[in-house]
Amino acid sequence: MPRAWTLHSRPKGMPQLGDFALVDQPSVPLGENEVRIANRWLSVDPYMRGRMNDVKSYVPPFALGEPMQGGAIGEVVESRAASVPVGTKVQHMLGWREEAVLPAGQVQPLPPVDVPEEAFLGQFGMPGMTAYFGLLDVAQAKEGETVFVSAAAGAVGSTVVQIAKAKGMTVIGSAGGAEKCDWVKSLGADAVIDYKPGNVVQALAEAAPGGIDVYFDNVGGDHLDAALLAARMHARFAICGMIDIYNEGQPQSLKYLAKVIGARLTIKGFLVGDHMARAADFYADMMRWLGEGRLTREQTVFDGLASAPDAFLGLFTGANKGKMLVRI
Repeated sequence: MPRAWTLHSRPKGMPQLGDFALVDQPSVPLGENEVRIANRWLSVDPYMRGRMNDVKSYVPPFALGEPMQGGAIGEVVESRAASVPVGTKVQHMLGWREEAVLPAGQVQPLPPVDVPEEAFLGQFGMPGMTAYFGLLDVAQAKEGETVFVSAAAGAVGSTVVQIAKAKGMTVIGSAGGAEKCDWVKSLGADAVIDYKPGNVVQALAEAAPGGIDVYFDNVGGDHLDAALLAARMHARFAICGMIDIYNEGQPQSLKYLAKVIGARLTIKGFLVGDHMARAADFYADMMRWLGEGRLTREQTVFDGLASAPDAFLGLFTGANKGKMLVRI
């Protein structure tokens, strides 16, 4: 009998293993135009923490006692939809489980791109698109500009670093610890800040004495403060995420927010789904950069469905380098 992770209780602060429950999920017969998928890879992502709260947001909260959701890659093992035959490798959003049954219209066959299938949950999937559209469309970053990206050793941030370098920008990244900082440097970053010693504001001021033109925010908190203080005239901020407050729920300090006025800053939040009309451009550019040797990727893999909560919690303790994945 296939299994699935459910949300047993709503976390207060950092989630605990007891907030999750692994349950049997009886197989159900397929309806017309439905498919059954054996999941092979699951994604865990910081945004899922927000779905554990019973609050209104851009996606509905997880329901207590019901299987959680998230990105997944799997193979169709039974089909009542001619458009998605048995054997098709697909991507969908019913992760956190071993088996998914859903309408054929809610699955996407993997694009004909020559990368390993799990890459479509990382650099060639939602995280990569987030990096591409956030940097180039939202922040309008241009050749010759200086870009600061927080969480530069993560799935999104590491791709921002590489796209920015491919486009001829100067890049400053932040990461936690010497090993991750060295890796970000190997991706092409011109400077890397280790945030663990604690003074990100001072470290960015030293790394970018002339200021920054673009900030790609994955963290919030003192990283956002540092970017505000370092911002040049007409700098643009693409606000992707704020993992610094996902568990605590505390407001940002924003002690330098007045800089927005004098420097005429643009601060814009975004969701990757707003930009899917340009997916073909994303794949074309990414495959070209891959062929030119400008892209590399890392992934941190936890094995077995039972490890999914540990993988998820690892996102908040810096356990991942690159994309965090669960292999079923």
